[in-house]
Amino acid sequence: MRYAATPVFTWSIVLACAFSAWGVLRPAQLAKVTNAIQHVILDLFGWVYLLAALGLLVSAICLAVSRYGDIPLGPDGEQPEFPLLTWFAMLFCAGMGIGLVFWGVAEPSAHFYNPPTGVGETPRAARLALQYALFHWGLHPWAIYTMVALCLAYFQFRKKKAGLISQSCQPVLGQRVDGPLGYLIDTLAVFATVFGVATSLGFGAIQISGGLSYLFGISNTFVTQLSLIVVVTALYMASAQTGLQRGIKYLSNLNMVLAVTLMAFLLLLGPTQFILEVFTTSLGRYLQHLPTMSLNLAPFEDSTWIHNWTLFYWAWWIAWAPFVGTFIARISKGRTVREFIAGVLLVPTVFCALWFSIFGGTAIALDMFSHVGMKDVIESQGKEVALFTLLEHFPLGSLMSLIAIVLIATFFITSADSATFVLGTLTTRGSLNPSNWIKLTWGVVQSVAAAVLLWSGGLQGLQTGSILAAFPFTFIIILMVISLVKAFRMERAS
Repeated sequence: MRYAATPVFTWSIVLACAFSAWGVLRPAQLAKVTNAIQHVILDLFGWVYLLAALGLLVSAICLAVSRYGDIPLGPDGEQPEFPLLTWFAMLFCAGMGIGLVFWGVAEPSAHFYNPPTGVGETPRAARLALQYALFHWGLHPWAIYTMVALCLAYFQFRKKKAGLISQSCQPVLGQRVDGPLGYLIDTLAVFATVFGVATSLGFGAIQISGGLSYLFGISNTFVTQLSLIVVVTALYMASAQTGLQRGIKYLSNLNMVLAVTLMAFLLLLGPTQFILEVFTTSLGRYLQHLPTMSLNLAPFEDSTWIHNWTLFYWAWWIAWAPFVGTFIARISKGRTVREFIAGVLLVPTVFCALWFSIFGGTAIALDMFSHVGMKDVIESQGKEVALFTLLEHFPLGSLMSLIAIVLIATFFITSADSATFVLGTLTTRGSLNPSNWIKLTWGVVQSVAAAVLLWSGGLQGLQTGSILAAFPFTFIIILMVISLVKAFRMERAS
């Protein structure tokens, strides 16, 4: 079947290739310019990220308990395509994946050593470390995903629109979404997806390389990371040919089995009672301080910590939103608005809280009570070895580290596989079955983008890429939510 390139495909490829070529030819210049833009965005518009994320969370909760909650995402009476547990596994693997494995130990440890306020390596710092880890991975990111996915699923399956970001804005923008304005919206969504996913893939390559270096002494260099990107790219492009019902579905279930295996291992062999107490306490502190943390920009003190952590995360989640939102919408046909919001918002949040309590809580316990010196290892070898350093302190640690590397690799494949599907959908007028050629093209593009970001700036380059991609898409999400509420009102009024 021949494929006629859409304007969105053409514009997006040109934009992504131009950015990648800039990074290859002038990596230092790219890093300098993007860092300057990043500082301007965070200094002048950090409040936009905070208000947008909080607004989306409030919107999700209000819609779940409103009279619109029983509206189905599809024709009346249609049953969901995927079983509940498979649905949870697929949305979770697409939504967090590599990042959760990378930061599960590294983030709470970093906050414990350098808390947002006060002195590090104290009981107060430990409480703040888990509280903020839950904040960064809890309700806010999943609310962003929830609202984008809800808009897409409703207009695609209930209103029979194309599965495009632009089509979700039609109640506000009218027929203009079928012209250049719509092409621009979808191109921005593609740009955010490419560099949001590239950030995650870069984290995955860094951590796999760090694990191989920690276990086998292989050099943790850019060459090693690039080699891993090439190998995993070949694997996920092979998986991308099998479609949702095979490749992504099976890999998502495998990911959940491996992740739960690691969690159960550490929960049973680690300080079990301490972990459960940490989970309970941290969840309570998180919910208690949620409003304050949601609106805190530290204007009367040094706000570097907020910029480096909270604002980076909010930008990362927004950059991932068109990708995760499109994918979650695709697998959620037939569920009601209320069921959808409850499932996407609450279940992954509780899972993330348990994950950070187990991995982050155990790491902090080892440092506070056993003085194992994890800080020195992380500072000398990088955040990517934090998980492997932790596992080595327990029986079968090397085996668990190998399982962790496999888990990261399968998360890598699942995320990239899902992203090629989404990018194909966004650039083929919303097709639910984009051609293999389109998916292969986007597979190569997003891997090249990940390599370029690593080459031009390493970990900092990955973070900068997300922040730049997310800013314009923030306003598109707001427009989508306004359109959704307007459409809900029209449906109930008819």
